[in-house]
Amino acid sequence: MTRTSNPARRSAGLTGAVWTVLAWLAGLLFFLPVLWMMLTGFKREVDAASNPPSWFFTPVLDGYRQVFDRDLTPYLLNSLMASLVSTLLVLVLATPAAYALSIRPVAKWRDVLFFFISTKMLPVVAALLPIYLLVQNLGMLDNVWTLIVLYTAMNLPIAVWMMRSFLLEVPTALIEAAAMDGANLLVTIRRILLPIIAPGLAATALICFIFSWNEFFLAVNLTATRAGTSPIFLVGFITSEGLFLARLCAAATIVSLPVVLAGWIAQKQLVRGLSMGAVK
Repeated sequence: MTRTSNPARRSAGLTGAVWTVLAWLAGLLFFLPVLWMMLTGFKREVDAASNPPSWFFTPVLDGYRQVFDRDLTPYLLNSLMASLVSTLLVLVLATPAAYALSIRPVAKWRDVLFFFISTKMLPVVAALLPIYLLVQNLGMLDNVWTLIVLYTAMNLPIAVWMMRSFLLEVPTALIEAAAMDGANLLVTIRRILLPIIAPGLAATALICFIFSWNEFFLAVNLTATRAGTSPIFLVGFITSEGLFLARLCAAATIVSLPVVLAGWIAQKQLVRGLSMGAVK
């Protein structure tokens, strides 16, 4: 048995090593554009626009200085407020909706789920004109609260589907035991469900935050100077004078940091949440 098991173990170990190498190569392939963006931010405009690209250069901070000279802070604050508040609203609305569609399913819950996901099938550009006219009549153009409402509506269907998938993993025996002990719905959700689905909640929050932070189309059409978000700030480096590639890469690196930090902080919860069944 030992002689037959050793070749099998070596074969399994070799297969695992091959998959590990392929995973690292795939990771490096996806990270290469990000690395190139970060390096380009430390170049002079002449080196950044050279063709073929210059691999060896003297790092400078001119691009970052020019980014901060253009007052990036208001755009970052607008993005942060719109992303955080809309994500919080999405979680508050999606959790009870997912509860009603999973643990205590309402009548025709399949139709309800299809209705939620069908809202994502409409192209945003098709809804832009009525949204613009409505926002204009309400006097809410160039207002960060307009983005908060729209981002909440944009991310809510995905959050409901994800949270429903997480809640389906909760054993019904726990909920029945809580009901027998006299716990009402709010106590059951707060003390039993939320601790169990916390990783899934973190994964949903992170995905909604990323979608809101990266959203560009609605922001560029509904905001101007007061409520402009960080993607709008990046477009300012594409002018009639040309493309300031080094400054653009420096600004893109700074704008990407909040999302990268959020993903790094929540990476354990994200992996655990996705493994609970959100992605099937």
